[in-house]
Amino acid sequence: MPAADPNAPHLPVLIDPLIRAVAPVGGVWVDGTFGAGGYARRLLDAGAAHVIGIDRDPSVFRMAEDWAGAYGDRLRLVEGQFSDLDELAGQPVDGVVLDLGVSSMQLDQAERGFSFLRDGPLDMRMGETGPTAAELLDAATEAQIADVLYHFGEERAARRIARAIVAARPLDTTAQLAEVVASQLPRPKPGQSHPATRSFQAIRIWANDEFGELAQGLAAAERALKPGGKLAVVSFHSLEDRVVKRFLQSRAATAGGGSRHAPVAKLDPPTFTLPFRRAIGADEAELAVNPRSRSAFLRVGIRTDAPARPIDGDSLALPRLPQKGVGR
Repeated sequence: MPAADPNAPHLPVLIDPLIRAVAPVGGVWVDGTFGAGGYARRLLDAGAAHVIGIDRDPSVFRMAEDWAGAYGDRLRLVEGQFSDLDELAGQPVDGVVLDLGVSSMQLDQAERGFSFLRDGPLDMRMGETGPTAAELLDAATEAQIADVLYHFGEERAARRIARAIVAARPLDTTAQLAEVVASQLPRPKPGQSHPATRSFQAIRIWANDEFGELAQGLAAAERALKPGGKLAVVSFHSLEDRVVKRFLQSRAATAGGGSRHAPVAKLDPPTFTLPFRRAIGADEAELAVNPRSRSAFLRVGIRTDAPARPIDGDSLALPRLPQKGVGR
């Protein structure tokens, strides 16, 4: 295996199948979750004339300074949230890439508070504004915390863990939270994930309103894309993938099934076509070098010329967001 490129510390998940799925790459693209810049770089190298990299975390742009200049004005970096990508791009685009969830780069930074494997402040914010995870947990009721753990992390022991979190407050570090969660669950068997995995995921999603951001980001991509433009979304767990799948299916539908008792339902013109019937996963070669890709899903849609339409959260099966204990 070749030596790692010091300017590309994190391998983009599913990048080769993504580039193949959206080929030929050309025109203006938006990388709505810029992170370490891996997708943006590959899009530029594959033929994109211009890439607009968007991220809510300003620190990622400072880390890109060593290499971004090599692309000159072909790469434009913008601080913001991908739910506003159509406004931030400021023009119709030929493609949009979204890599959902927390990046491995952020997980590696203990001071960001995303990982139970690295002790640090209990922060979990992808940007630099809004309440930290510690502040949310300190102010929320036991019932609110249980709702977050269950709906966003699919944690069966949500009530028991929430009760323990409230009893242990205030929690200031990731190690403290991980210890409280682990104390309420059986010791994992070899090969099983850390017992705090689901709880950390749930609290991170809560702190960053990730499902609300995803729904609005998909709608923004629909507004931004030219006819024939391509949307590629990489997700890492079933809740995210379900939202993306339902969005694309609903946007590609042309009519309801109907029966002899009820007429065929008339739907809005489809705004996307689907070039692949199923999500694309990692092949054995990628799994060997990038274990994080094991849980990844890639879905692709191609924009039609039909007008964009408002997003319907209910049709996407968005998990119900409990009311936060701290105003955002």
